Amino acid sequence: MINIIFIANNTEQIRAQGKIGKSLMEAAVAAGINGIAADCGGLLTCATCHVRVVEPFAARLPAADAEELAMLAFTATPASPASRLSCQIILNEKLDGLTVELPASQY
Repeated sequence: MINIIFIANNTEQIRAQGKIGKSLMEAAVAAGINGIAADCGGLLTCATCHVRVVEPFAARLPAADAEELAMLAFTATPASPASRLSCQIILNEKLDGLTVELPASQY
């Protein structure tokens, strides 16, 4: 299991765990994280699982592909260089302790 910290409202830390090989979005939904809507269920057709990945974890992720970058243009809260769609982040051992910030809104 991978330990994950979600930061809501810039201060509240919510701890959860996710299975290796599953997406961050799946872990958030399973843990009932308020702030990850995941309307499309991970099909990369919405942007309602937007997160901002905190360093050093952002550097441990593969670069976002063209489809993910295109969807990030549609996030309700403006995307930043640290923005990713949590459905595209696959959990692995290097991400234990992964910390992400939740945007103010997914809509």
